[in-house]
Amino acid sequence: MKAIVLAGGYATRLWPITKHRPKMFLPVGESTVIDTVFEDLEADDRISEVYVSTNERFADEFATYLDDSGFEKPTLSVEDTRGEDEKFGVVGALAQLIDRENVDEDLVVIAGDNLISFDVAEFVDFFEAKETPTLAAYDVGSKDRARSYGLVDLDGDRVVDFQEKPDDPKSTLVSIACYAFPAETLPLFDEYLDAGENPDEPGWFIQWIQSRQPVHAFTFDGAWFDIGTPESYLDAVAWHLDGDVRVHPDATVTDSELHGNVHVMDGAEVENSTLERTVVFPNATIRDADVRRSIIDEETRVENLDLADALIGAHSTMTNGD
Repeated sequence: MKAIVLAGGYATRLWPITKHRPKMFLPVGESTVIDTVFEDLEADDRISEVYVSTNERFADEFATYLDDSGFEKPTLSVEDTRGEDEKFGVVGALAQLIDRENVDEDLVVIAGDNLISFDVAEFVDFFEAKETPTLAAYDVGSKDRARSYGLVDLDGDRVVDFQEKPDDPKSTLVSIACYAFPAETLPLFDEYLDAGENPDEPGWFIQWIQSRQPVHAFTFDGAWFDIGTPESYLDAVAWHLDGDVRVHPDATVTDSELHGNVHVMDGAEVENSTLERTVVFPNATIRDADVRRSIIDEETRVENLDLADALIGAHSTMTNGD
C-alpha cells in the first residue's frame, strides 16, 4: 500500500505567515501539522512508501525538511507549478502523481494540513475491511461550516449521497481530506478527468465515484482542524494547548501576563506585555504590547501596540513611537 500526502497548496489566506513557508510546517506544540500525519504513516507497516505531493515553489523547503526529519518513508514528488494560477487542482495533481510514480497499489490520500485526532491506522483498518473507496467523515456541528465542505449522507457507513459545498446543507457531516482507494479503482482518476469533470476538489471526484460504485465512510469523534485560515490554525493550537501556556526554555518572558493558549517559541522575548490566544515564533520580540488572537512570525519586533487578529510577517518591525 502507498500513501500520498497532499502538500501543494499556497495558503494565501495565511499570508504573510505562509508566503515563504508551507502551511504544513506551522508548529502545533513541539511538532508541526504535517509531522502528525508522517508519524502515523511511518508507524503503519502496511504502508511501504509515502509520496509528498508539493509544488515547485516549496520543493526545496520540503527536500531539506525531509532530509532532516528522520522519517524513512516520505519521497518528494513535485508538480510543475509555482503559483496559485498554475495549479492542476487536487484531482489533477493526484492523477499526475499516480502516473508519474507508477502507483498501482491500494492508495491512502491525506492532506498535509489536516490535524486529526484519530490514528490513520484506524482508517486503514476500516478501508481494508470494506474493500471500497473510503473517505473519513466528521460532524462539524454547524451548517454554516458545512457549506465549505463536501456533505456526506450515510446509510450505516455506506455513502448514499455526496454534495460538494452545498448552499443548503441537509446535515453537518462532512468529508475531510482523507481518502483511500483500492488499486483497481486508480484508473478512474484518468477516466474522470478525460470526461471533462472538475479537477479542483476531490469531493467532486468522490461524488462521481459514489454514483457508480459503493463508497464507505469512516466516521470519528474527537477533533479535526483544516489548517487553512488564521482562525483554524489558532483553533488547532488552542486544542493542543488545552488552555495552557507554553514557553520555550530558551524564550524570555518578563513582567508580562500570558493568558490561555499562548505559545512562545525558542529565542523569543516578551516584556511588559499581555498575550492571549497568540503564537510567537522564534526570535520575535514583543515589548509594551497587548496582543490577542494573533500570529507573530520569526525575527519580528512589536512595540507599544494593541493588536488583535493580526498576522505579522517575518523580519517585520511594528512600533508606535507615542
